[in-house]
Amino acid sequence: MYRVLVPVDRSEERAFHQAQYVSQLPNAADDIEATVLYVVPPDEFSDSDAMEFSDIDAAVGAANILEGEGVSVMRTVDVGGVSDQIVRSAEGLEADEIVMGGRKQSGVSRMILGSTVQDVMLSAERPVTITSQTAVPSEGIRQVLIPVDADVERAHHQAAYVAGLPKAAETVEATVLVVFRHQDYKGAPPHTFEEIDAAVGAADALEDEGVPVERVAIGGEVARKILDMAAERDADSIVIGGRKRSGLQEVLMGSITQDVMLSAERPVTITG
Repeated sequence: MYRVLVPVDRSEERAFHQAQYVSQLPNAADDIEATVLYVVPPDEFSDSDAMEFSDIDAAVGAANILEGEGVSVMRTVDVGGVSDQIVRSAEGLEADEIVMGGRKQSGVSRMILGSTVQDVMLSAERPVTITSQTAVPSEGIRQVLIPVDADVERAHHQAAYVAGLPKAAETVEATVLVVFRHQDYKGAPPHTFEEIDAAVGAADALEDEGVPVERVAIGGEVARKILDMAAERDADSIVIGGRKRSGLQEVLMGSITQDVMLSAERPVTITG
């Protein structure tokens, strides 16, 4: 089974989009086990002994949506530091993915992420998906955009995540994308997909697992080209490998990953 942790707060709108995303994962009714989690935050500790899952409308709503789509659901309330408890719960469940709710768009049309979402993204050692409040997941074949750079390890994690989705060979079509930075001007030197070993490795790994792959190389401003390609392909999600550890083992997010994550109008999954 494919295990998904769905941590919710009190926002019913965010919880709705999280549940909708999970219910549209490939073969969800047969292959997904979802845990809807509400962590009692510090400012509610005084009420934690009396807090029950049924008291949290957003959590109940998410669980009901998932169960209505035939997804197996476990309903859980925990107490503690919210982001730390989410990460611990994911580890304890051996979750394949954590699905977090994105914030609303600001006046400049950029997604605003809460501190809990950012903390989980930077701390969890498993894929974290940030849902969208605008895109509606499609039914049928799932279109996934996989932008890669020259980092072979990151590309490997991106491909492994997509190949690990339930029945991926039957339910997913992938576009592996390479963007050559600023190489979209007249007279720019020609570049090909095959120049980037990480991209070739990711595409080969997916095809070895039976996932249909289109290989695309273009030039331009990287984040913008990723977003444009996602819109052109009507991608159901973007899978980007944006996390790396510094010499002090601090997890860092690249600027391109942040730009895509904050501007995309569709779910974005951050892998290792």
